[in-house]
Amino acid sequence: MADNSKQKPDPQRVAVLRSLPLEIKQQITGEEAEAFMYNRDLPESLLEKLRGYLSEE
Repeated sequence: MADNSKQKPDPQRVAVLRSLPLEIKQQITGEEAEAFMYNRDLPESLLEKLRGYLSEE
């Protein structure tokens, strides 16, 4: 994992992760969660897991 000591996670994105059903949260890897919280390019594997929970803009 990258050094994120200078960057803080997006609180709204953290809240989204916390609100996911337990069975989805258990499937998400640390790397996927970090990419989501720090607003990085999301891995395709995470997009598949979140397909029913995200809206496309």
